[in-house]
Amino acid sequence: MTRFAFTIHATEGKARTGTIQMRRGEIRTPAFMPVGTAATVKAMKPEAVRATGADIILGNTYHLMLRPGAERVARLGGLHKFMNWSRPILTDSGGYQVMSLSDLRKITEEGVTFASHIDGSRHHLTPERSMEIQRLLGSDIVMAFDECPRADQDRDVIARSMAMSMRWAKRSRDAFDAGGEHAEGAALFGIQQGALDESLRRESADALRDIGFDGYAIGGLAVGEGQEAMFATLDFAPGQLPEDRPRYLMGVGKPDDLVGAVERGVDMFDCVLPSRSGRNGQAFTWTGPLNLRNARHAEDTGPLDPRCTCPTCGTYSRAYLHHLIKAGEILGAVLMTEHNISFYQQLMQAMRDAIGAGRFAAFAADFRRDYLGR
Repeated sequence: MTRFAFTIHATEGKARTGTIQMRRGEIRTPAFMPVGTAATVKAMKPEAVRATGADIILGNTYHLMLRPGAERVARLGGLHKFMNWSRPILTDSGGYQVMSLSDLRKITEEGVTFASHIDGSRHHLTPERSMEIQRLLGSDIVMAFDECPRADQDRDVIARSMAMSMRWAKRSRDAFDAGGEHAEGAALFGIQQGALDESLRRESADALRDIGFDGYAIGGLAVGEGQEAMFATLDFAPGQLPEDRPRYLMGVGKPDDLVGAVERGVDMFDCVLPSRSGRNGQAFTWTGPLNLRNARHAEDTGPLDPRCTCPTCGTYSRAYLHHLIKAGEILGAVLMTEHNISFYQQLMQAMRDAIGAGRFAAFAADFRRDYLGR
């Protein structure tokens, strides 16, 4: 069975479409991974997530190590069995969540000591422990442990952080390779850092190339710098990474972010936005986002999006969804999340089709006209 193989089928400019082959199935790229933080994509059954067209989901090392615990998940047969998801799972390393606990953690060369946001208990997370947790979970794509500094910090602070992340990447590689049977069937991705600085990004990419990874992530973006700065960084960052490996932009993003990033050579994405927005009454559509709390939807008998093929759009009216959201009914979160995840998957499929047909530039222009009104 194939451990990991990436094949590029077509390109247009920097945009590319392909497939990742893994033992638990094929991942079509560009790919969007719904976020299943705590072994669940909130408000959706795993089989419903798969029905949207998702080939892979993301789990979170930080949250799962705290609750229910990686060792417990392992005793229960691993994350796939635990949550009834038979296809690939990518687990992030926990680094980003730990770094966000600025008042609850201490960073050293060894790793990070932090207090749980749940009960205040103390934990120590290192590259080696992160690899162990992801092995216990049974992750298919394992992420190297890194630090994600804010982009607005001084350049020397960002440079020191990036250099430490590269040392942690080497330790992650060594610990992953020592993982026995799990390492023989899983893949390991390194994470490029360097904030918005082109030379630091280049230094990081070169260090990661020297270590060698199955895929490469672009970290340290979508952390408040704004779309213009993110795109300016993506104008050079993906091209610094190996062309024959998948490029994963972590934590992104809005539909127009995805289109712009694919234009710049990115293959994989994850973001909580479609599920979080759905729970809060926002729907993404081909003509832009909709706020279902707005009174103008109270007697609208049309679907959320007439171009969408999801069960929500095929069955329920905007008026009914407006009612559910205003009443705080759980079904509102379920139906809105189902639509948003479906819309994201339809967007990815449309981009794959457009690249394959050599018409991605026209697709992107049409998308911006309809979605952004420009």
